[in-house]
Amino acid sequence: MVLTPTGLRFLGQTFPCTIGRGGIRRKKREGDGATPRGVHRLVGMLYRPDRMARPADWALPIRPGDLWSDDPRHEDYNLMVRAPYPHSHERLRRADPLYDLVILTDWNWPYPVKGRGSAIFIHQWRRPGFPTEGCIGLRRDHLHWIAPRIRYETRLIVA
Repeated sequence: MVLTPTGLRFLGQTFPCTIGRGGIRRKKREGDGATPRGVHRLVGMLYRPDRMARPADWALPIRPGDLWSDDPRHEDYNLMVRAPYPHSHERLRRADPLYDLVILTDWNWPYPVKGRGSAIFIHQWRRPGFPTEGCIGLRRDHLHWIAPRIRYETRLIVA
């Protein structure tokens, strides 16, 4: 899976996508909105079981109260946590469909460096051309086509 200037290339197809509002950067920082350059392993998949069928046998359901810690001052930084959680976080079970299906990369994980930036996901875009906070956004049907075809050896290459 390769991020190119024309989209995300995977299994011989190129899918239009959006990237972070901060562009692509080698030295990503928390809050910069950048998509980190590099070769990233795909380490997990989350989905909303109330909105879709399980996309792959290794995908985990997003439950009410599932959050992602983005507080670099806390020991749970860049990890999934549960509500109630008093530190800065992002809600995974959203009212909008952006996180109905989320592919997790190994950016700054499993041993996060404080301030290097929290999770980089591959998820549904808001609309064409609308940037993410650093993640890669895809059209819903494209994301759903890609998800079951990911294998253990699949990597995300951001050049």
